[in-house]
Amino acid sequence: MQYDVAIVGGSFAGLSAALQIARGKRRVVVVDAGLPRNRFASHSHGFLTRDGATPPDMLREARRQLLDYPTAEIVDGIVEAAEGQAGDFSLRLAGGNALSARRLVLAGGVSDTLPDIPGLAGEWGRRVIHCPYCHGYEFGDGPFGVLATEPMAFMKALLVSDWGPVKLFLNDALSPDAEQTAKLSARGVSLVPGRVEGVSSHEDGLSIQVAGAAATSVAALFVAPKTILSSDLPHQLGCTLAEGPMGAFISVDERKNTNVPGVFAAGDIARPMPTVALAVADGAMAGAAAHQSLIFE
Repeated sequence: MQYDVAIVGGSFAGLSAALQIARGKRRVVVVDAGLPRNRFASHSHGFLTRDGATPPDMLREARRQLLDYPTAEIVDGIVEAAEGQAGDFSLRLAGGNALSARRLVLAGGVSDTLPDIPGLAGEWGRRVIHCPYCHGYEFGDGPFGVLATEPMAFMKALLVSDWGPVKLFLNDALSPDAEQTAKLSARGVSLVPGRVEGVSSHEDGLSIQVAGAAATSVAALFVAPKTILSSDLPHQLGCTLAEGPMGAFISVDERKNTNVPGVFAAGDIARPMPTVALAVADGAMAGAAAHQSLIFE
């Protein structure tokens, strides 16, 4: 059986895309690897009507609502290969099963690659976080830490200072010039020189160990991890990639079309700024555009 649309990725963007297609009474299948990017976070914030909900609860309810539509299916699995052209795409899943569809939506997201610092990964999604809009409010007035891994840490420190006092850990990765130092100082950002050697938790926050210095305590530590595409499918299909500040993502137009006819992309795999709200919006656009492309082909 050939589906009208196959969606690779069953998190917020993928399920949102599928909902639009199912409401258009088209056969849609979502292939879900079960590894949403925000699975490490205890709560999600910034999405209207679901502020503070847990990501697993949000996804369970989204799946339940999608499967109320008789033309929608969800398959748990990993897509290992994709090929074909508009009107006739083939997907091969781990284990050997295959699917075919007239259109594809890539919504498998990206994976975060954290700096190799002892203790950091264990706090990822708890007190080691990436987005102040998603998680900053819950830590009150801080103080907050920003770990420099690349030049954009300067801007991140200025941004986070709106939530509270900031300690910018230079980590041998950033050397602010006089003008930057003045801007940081004006925003209440203090500089902590030296390489960060470890992160550990305590009752009130995190202890950041810097080489040759006493440990520094913060309520939460902001980190900008490098990202990698969650699969090789964009390369297999020939999708054009753009390079963002933290990693590559699929280049799409305003309707989430890739450069490959019949292939759409939505969510973190196709944008450098990740939030649940934006992933849902991207998915809705990709789903509607994929549905309309079946009508006006």
